[in-house]
Amino acid sequence: MASRILLAGIVWLMPAFAAGQTDTGQRKDVASIHELIAQYVKAVDTVDLNLLSQIWWQSPEVSFVYPLGEEHGFEAIEKQVFQKIMDGMFSTRNLEIRAVEVHVNGNAGWSEFHWTFHATMRKDGSAVTTRGVETQVYRKESGKWRLVHVHYSEDRQPVP
Repeated sequence: MASRILLAGIVWLMPAFAAGQTDTGQRKDVASIHELIAQYVKAVDTVDLNLLSQIWWQSPEVSFVYPLGEEHGFEAIEKQVFQKIMDGMFSTRNLEIRAVEVHVNGNAGWSEFHWTFHATMRKDGSAVTTRGVETQVYRKESGKWRLVHVHYSEDRQPVP
């Protein structure tokens, strides 16, 4: 009888436990990183360099790894990824993210998500859509979370 009650309790708690496994860490920190990701999406869509500077840690240590190469330091990321590629190649951008997971451990955090990027090519007005999976790493300093590393690659999983 006790084992049936224990089994019933475990089955009853499983959905809550499974849902709680998506994000881990202090709720306030997890929420702050989710907000940072939302700001990141907005910065990609608008190429808002002021917003971008609020998201990233201002250091030569930060990095961005992507299929076209890798950038080191905030200035290189701003110039190469956002000004040259996002603004230079595309007249419109729309980054959609899904399956976001955030994990926090002390002053370090990381996220993983899948994305679909819809854009219009500046050179000829053609539409382009790409899909990727991205990992972001964050650092908390003086009570504020900042992005320190992005790594993304092609997403080969089917879109749900």
